[in-house]
This record gives sequence, C-alpha cells and structure tokens, in this order.
Amino acid sequence: MALLLPAMLLMQAAPPPPEEMAPPLAPPGEQAATDWEHDIPPVDPEIIEGRERPGYNAPLPERIEQENEGAVRAPPPQAFPTDQLPIPDRWRLIESLGLVRESLLDPYNQNTYKGDRPINPDKVPWLPIKGDDWFFVANLISDSVYEPRTFPIPVGVQTTEDPDRIDVFGDDFSQVFSQTFIAGFALLKGSTTFKPPTIEYRLTLAYNVNYVDVPERRVLFVEPSRPSHRLDQFLGVQEAFVDYHFSEFDNDRFDFISIRAGIQPFQSDFRGFLFNDQQLGVRLFGSRDNNRFQFNLGAFWRLEKDTNSGLNAILRSPRDDFVFVANAYRQDFLIPALTSQFTVVYNRNREADDIQIDTNGFPVRPALLGTLRGREYDVFYLGYNVDGRVGRVNLTGSFYWALGEDRNSFFTDRPADINAQFAALEASYDKDWMRFRLSGAYASGDSDPYDDTEGGFDAIFENPVFAGADTSYWIRQTIPFAGGGRAVAVNGRNGILNSLRSSKEQGQSNFNNPGLMLLGAGADFDLTPQFRLSANANHLWFENTSTLQVLRNEGSIPKDIGFDLSAAAIWRPKATQNIVMRLSAATLVAGDGFRDLFDNLGGQREFYSILANVVLTY
Repeated sequence: MALLLPAMLLMQAAPPPPEEMAPPLAPPGEQAATDWEHDIPPVDPEIIEGRERPGYNAPLPERIEQENEGAVRAPPPQAFPTDQLPIPDRWRLIESLGLVRESLLDPYNQNTYKGDRPINPDKVPWLPIKGDDWFFVANLISDSVYEPRTFPIPVGVQTTEDPDRIDVFGDDFSQVFSQTFIAGFALLKGSTTFKPPTIEYRLTLAYNVNYVDVPERRVLFVEPSRPSHRLDQFLGVQEAFVDYHFSEFDNDRFDFISIRAGIQPFQSDFRGFLFNDQQLGVRLFGSRDNNRFQFNLGAFWRLEKDTNSGLNAILRSPRDDFVFVANAYRQDFLIPALTSQFTVVYNRNREADDIQIDTNGFPVRPALLGTLRGREYDVFYLGYNVDGRVGRVNLTGSFYWALGEDRNSFFTDRPADINAQFAALEASYDKDWMRFRLSGAYASGDSDPYDDTEGGFDAIFENPVFAGADTSYWIRQTIPFAGGGRAVAVNGRNGILNSLRSSKEQGQSNFNNPGLMLLGAGADFDLTPQFRLSANANHLWFENTSTLQVLRNEGSIPKDIGFDLSAAAIWRPKATQNIVMRLSAATLVAGDGFRDLFDNLGGQREFYSILANVVLTY
C-alpha cells in the first residue's frame, strides 16, 4: 500500500496529454479564439448586388507616407472600378459611350449647334474666346400661315373690281398666305445648365414673304389702278443685343443683375396687354431674395416697322417715340402662390411734325381722322398685374390707369387731358386633362369727343395672349373703319382694343376711341400629349359709342359688337415644339352695333376666318 500511494500521487500530479490541455490564457484586453470562431466565413459586404451590408466597413487603404510636400503617390490600377470609362467632360458623356453621334441635321439629340455642349476653341481659332464654357446656339424656324377670311371691305370711290358693286361695302372674302423664316444665333459664356450666362451676344433675322388677294381695289394700294392682289417680301432684324451680368451671383439660386443693350424683346406684363414688342433699347434687370423679387428698368426707342410684314425696318430712321419702363415683381405677395407686379410706363411721343406714308401709299401719321393735324402726347401708365393661383383656381389679371396730355386732340385742335382705364381678368380651373377658362376685359371709351378730356384707353403696342388669343376672330382680324378714313381700323391685328388707329405698327396711340367690354368662356382639352383641342366664346361690346357717332355723323349707334366663336386643334406629332400644326376656325355673329357700322355684298350677318399654321423649329 505504501508503494501504491506515491504512484497514485504521481499520476494525479502528472500533466495531461497535449490534446487534452486547456487553451492558454489570452493576454489582458484580448479574448481567446475558440474553434467555432475559426470556422465563421468571412463577411460578405454585398447581400444584394449593388447594396452594401449594413454596418460593414471596408478595409482602409494602405497608409501613405508623405515624403515630400505636394506629392502624393498615385493609386494603384486596381483602385479604379473596371465598369467605368473616362470621358472628356460631362457634356460629351453620351457620345463617349457610343450612344449618340452628333449630326448637324439632328435637332433632337445632343448637338453643339444647339448649345448642348461647349465650343472647342481649337476648332474655331478665329473666334475671340478662351476657356471651355462658351456655347453657340442656333435656332431656325419656319412659320407658314394660310388664312381665308371674310370682313367688311369698302368699295372704292374712284373704281371697283366689279362695275356692279356701287354700294359702300362690297364682297367680303379675302385670303392671305404668309411664310416667315427666322434665324437666330447666340454666343454665350457660362455653364448654362446650372446658372445664367455671364455674357450673351444674340442676333435674330426674320424674312417674310406674303401674298394677299382681296375682292376690291384700293384696299391693298392707294392707287385705284393697282390690282387687288399683292406679293411682298421683307427682311427684318428682330434681335441684336448684348447681355452682360455685371454682378456676382449672390447665392445658390443665382440672383443676379444684368444689363442688355440693343434690339430686344420686352413684355411689360404677364399677358402682353400694354407693350409687347421687339424694340431698340437698354434694360437693367435682375433678381433678389432667391428669385422671389425681380425688377426691370428700361428705355426704348421705337423703330419703324414694315407695313405688310410688321418686322423691324432698321434702315429707316427710328420714330420720335420713346418708352420708359420700371416694374417690380414679388412672389407670394398678398397671398401665397400669387406673383404681383407693379408697373410705371411713360410714353413720350413727339411726332406732331412727322408725316408718314406707308409702303402701300396710305397715310399713317397723322391718321385720317378729325382735323388731320399732327399729334404728340405724354402718357403715364400706372399698372398692377397678378399671376398665379388661389387654391386650385389659376388667376391672371391686369389693371392700367392712363394719365397724361394729348397736345392736339384731332376733334378740337386743343390740348386735352388723358384719363383712361383698362382691366382684364382670366380665371381657369384644371381637371385632369381639361382646363376651363373665364375671361373678362374692360377698356374705357371716350364719352365726349369735344371736351378737354380723352377717356378712351389705348396701349403702346399690344399683343395679348387672352380670351382665345389669335384664334379669336376679333383679335385676329382688322376691321376697316369706312367713313372715318380708309387707312383707319376699328381694332388692330393681334389685339383686343378698339383704338381707331391707322395701324398698330406705324400709327400713334389714340385716346378718342369707343373702348371695349368683353366676357368670354373657353376650355382646353389635352386629349393626348400630342393633341389639344380648344374652344372659346366671347361676347363683345363698345364701351361708349360717342366717338363713332361723331365720326359717322349718326345720332345713335348700339354698343353690341356680337359673339365671337372659335375652335382650334393643335397637333405636335413628336410631343415637342419642333413640329407644331394648328388648324383653327372662328366666326363673328354680328350684333346690332356692328351691323349698324358695317355690311357686306350679300348682307350676311356672320363673318368667319380660318387659320392653318405649321411651325417647324430646329
């Protein structure tokens, strides 16, 4: 037993076999790994292709030791992804991937001639440009119009096209074909996708060819021997200006101040009621407060226009007629979602000694009304305009108050004060693919031609988008005022005012006019992204017929002009503005006032116009 006891003690004290030994203790602060931890697979950073595992942090790149200041070791090739290609710049990405090849004749895809990518200075060394942020934009437009129509046409006193027509009014059918080609070019500097250009040079030329055929002589030409049809052409300069942003952009919304000098487009209000033209001038404009506040300060020297095309005639001396404009826009003024505009416009006319005959031989200044003496005037227009929405109702409105002095009223040959008002409002409601519109307009008329106040409202150069626009018969057609001068019209083409002017393009404003009242309703139906149907109905009245009674030597003339009904179909086969086709028809159902003033050979009460228009844009 004594021998066995030490042996047992030795067995208890002997170390176990190596495979049975406990794992060694881990150093302080570390945890010993177990066999099951060695069997865990590595973490997959991507559970779904393109998405990383939450909480996964990729291994850090190899430490870079900066040995000399300014030098960093280039990353190894494997650091770059293999599914990406280097490109020259962001504008040529699609072309670098081989998806699009630039073509001069392709107006839809990216094109350097449309300003989609900057000019390569190396390819145009003759251009004085530096850097890679100069763009060139070319716009080419073909505008074709065919328009058969009827309107009251006076019979010539000296001669007539048909000897059987001896009444005051003859056949009322005429037709017009007009083809206009517009070419615009712009050179501008700046990353235009993200901010306005810092400088821009623009030139736009318009060439018009028109053919008119009417049934009576002395409608197109003053000479009775000239035929009753005319083919005419003219080349006009519609834009030629330099635009320079001389202030730095103040914030990420790119508020700016810019100055523009030259022949430029300008629209004094949202719908073009007062002054919407392309004239020679200087304009300072800009924005502040993240574009919530905008302003314009402008001075314009009105150019003479071609009689038959209405384009700018820059080879003729400008008119002695100046327009000075100051306006300010404020978004969310009065109520949210409404933009308010306050406007002050001063029209200074000094053409009393300027006798002008148009290219067809008719006098345009002074107009053939009253004493036929020259006129000049100073008029201030105070205006408030609003555009936006109230709830779901879209709202556009304008109000103008004209104050000033006419130095020589053509009724009295005395100075007269000008005090006239204008108001227009259009509300619309959108329901899915439909829009329903209500329109109303008021222009005061002169109540007494022989007093020392002229109360008929007239604009400087109106071209409104309102109450059906040029689809409307009254807005589209010019009604000659027979008896008050063959070269005087009740209204002007592309205008709503009954101003009794010789022409909107070459005549003077006339504040001795009968005024206008209009109520209308219309609707637009976007049947597809390519096809729209529109319909409009207006009822028109003269606001005051006192002026008409004196000029016609009549005791009373009713105010009712009649109902103006129109419809239009617009088709854009590519769902873009590159190809736009429009077919519209309008009729005027004459009221008692219109029938009292005008007639036609057949005595019909209805007058109509059809407009077929195709616009191609590159």
